Amino acid sequence: MASMQFGCAALLSTVMLIVHSPVTLAQAPPDQPAVTVRGQTYTPRSILSRNMGTDEDQTTAFPPHKIAGNVYYVGTRTLSSFLVTTPAGHILINSTYERNVRTIETSVTQLGFKFSDIKILLGTHAHGDHQEGDALVKELTGAQVMAMAEDVPALEAIKPNDKVHPIDRMLRDGESITLGGTTLVAHLTAGHTRGCTTWTMTTQEGGKDVNVVFACSYRSPATVTPGIESELNRTFKVIRSLPCDVPLGDHPAQYNMAAKYARVKPGAPNPFIDPANCWVEAEIQEAMLRAQLKLQQGAKP
Repeated sequence: MASMQFGCAALLSTVMLIVHSPVTLAQAPPDQPAVTVRGQTYTPRSILSRNMGTDEDQTTAFPPHKIAGNVYYVGTRTLSSFLVTTPAGHILINSTYERNVRTIETSVTQLGFKFSDIKILLGTHAHGDHQEGDALVKELTGAQVMAMAEDVPALEAIKPNDKVHPIDRMLRDGESITLGGTTLVAHLTAGHTRGCTTWTMTTQEGGKDVNVVFACSYRSPATVTPGIESELNRTFKVIRSLPCDVPLGDHPAQYNMAAKYARVKPGAPNPFIDPANCWVEAEIQEAMLRAQLKLQQGAKP
């Protein structure tokens, strides 16, 4: 399980080193397996590159925008952060890196909300690129930090500038959090980390209720242990049982944010309401898991 504690950025750094170092292709580890889902081919490196982008992408704000109802995007080009607004204060999902917290604050302000009105801070999983900034958000807002119990040990190991990682409430699978009439439900979708959490809620868009899914990453580590295989098998079953109209992810590329944002037009259908593509990312990651297992089995003596 120790390999799961490394963040996406650390893995991407390894990938970039392989790509840019002067070793020959014969010396570089193979980029496999490759899977094709809905006509698109993916490899481990292509998925990491798609998710993380460049250092600039990770720290440059994407234009903050409304997604649906009281759900807004306030993250960077490649690291998602979501604001859920309510009359009683707001909920932030994913602080990302500590160096991004002030960028997120600016995005919240540009949308017309007060960063200081954030009352609850949630996260999707215990990697630095998603939850390193929790301590600073709490310092600036006083927000209650809540996390799935299975991820708490890994979160407590994230200490930017030696700050203790705050945990005000440990959650269990299926627990709900309510603020100002909005309820979010925490679903344990383990595999990427032990406490990987997919959040669901309902909001109103165009006079109708729509189901929003804030998906955790479903990517397995390079070596799939029997325990991780079991966790991911359960995860893929769980997520497909969730009502979904608005698929979101902890990396924007997982739900094609940029392309959808470009289609936002007055009077046009909301492109973020996309039930037909709710589980594309799950399809990709499940196909990759099966291919990884097949490779591992073939490598056994």
